[in-house]
Amino acid sequence: MTHEAAGVPTTRNDEDRQDDVPQDSDVQQNEAEPDAPEPAGPEDAEPRPEARLARAVQVAEQALIEFEIAVETFRVEVENFSRLHHQKLGPMYTRLDELDALIAEARAAKTGDPEDERKAREARAVVMPMPGVDELFHDWMDTDGLSPEAAAMLTEQPVRPPKRVRPSEEARRLYRELARKAHPDLAQDEVERQRRDEFIARVNAAYGRGDVELLKELVAEWEAGPVQPPAPLSESEELYARLEWLSRRKELLTVLAKELEEGAIGSMLRMAPDDPDQLLEDIAEQLLGEVSRREAELAEMTR
Repeated sequence: MTHEAAGVPTTRNDEDRQDDVPQDSDVQQNEAEPDAPEPAGPEDAEPRPEARLARAVQVAEQALIEFEIAVETFRVEVENFSRLHHQKLGPMYTRLDELDALIAEARAAKTGDPEDERKAREARAVVMPMPGVDELFHDWMDTDGLSPEAAAMLTEQPVRPPKRVRPSEEARRLYRELARKAHPDLAQDEVERQRRDEFIARVNAAYGRGDVELLKELVAEWEAGPVQPPAPLSESEELYARLEWLSRRKELLTVLAKELEEGAIGSMLRMAPDDPDQLLEDIAEQLLGEVSRREAELAEMTR
């Protein structure tokens, strides 16, 4: 048995051996010519500052999206829990307020103490229904605090048409001046026509009210010419502006998240994040116990 691999000849002739031996000239040539460095590829080039900034913007956008999702998810949870809390526990709270008022009134009736009577009135005010709009505005329906149109609507009376305004001579002069200068028919293109249409609409509104001061302001605005669009931002400026906006947006979301977490409902949710329904059951049981105790107290006082 030989140790040669199958299919490989076991003998070699002299020519084969001579071809395999490196010649001296080849060795000297290889030593004289060191390996030349390979040309740098595109992946080895230094990235542009704008490229790094764009990458930072992309990372910040993704982080903000995730943060917004988390905040909105929590907001929906708080809203849903608040609705369930009101539906399930609202009647119990209302019953407790009513019992507190009855107990305070019974105590005041027994003692006749002015302080007890004051407390009874305060307790009853908690459960009294809110007055209607007509009651709220009964004493000042026609004062300067409420416009005649609003007063008419509250009392279900027909609204009086606005007084006719006769513009002054100064208003007419300013109006004619603006109409001659800013008339839409003087526009040279559609964009300019639209600008003039919008401006003349403001002029007509001011003239219809006889507002001389506003007409003067419109004259100065037209003479100043159209607002020039801001100069275009460079790529770096746009990216920095985007980063600033993302930062401000994150600050606003952080404030909102803090308000949600520190609110009454958010605090309750944090007490039992995995089983808020059971938390409602526990609170309902506690409130039922409070209702029973107050009912017993009231029965004892009115016996």
